[in-house]
Amino acid sequence: MTFVKMLAKGQVVIPAAIRKRCRIAPGDRLQLMEYKYHLLNDPIKAACGILPKKLSLSAQLLKGRQKDFA
Repeated sequence: MTFVKMLAKGQVVIPAAIRKRCRIAPGDRLQLMEYKYHLLNDPIKAACGILPKKLSLSAQLLKGRQKDFA
């Protein structure tokens, strides 16, 4: 868990490691949800990048089928 400090104008700095891991870039819009005095980022976007970047089995099968019809 990471703690951040809110600045006087309500700005919050997201640590660089988290920005990189979540692929947050300048100008990106973040959706925050409030739950019992906690702010949560969009769970769908937060889940992006969790799975390995290898080709999925379905992608590999489709690629193989394309070769069969070529």
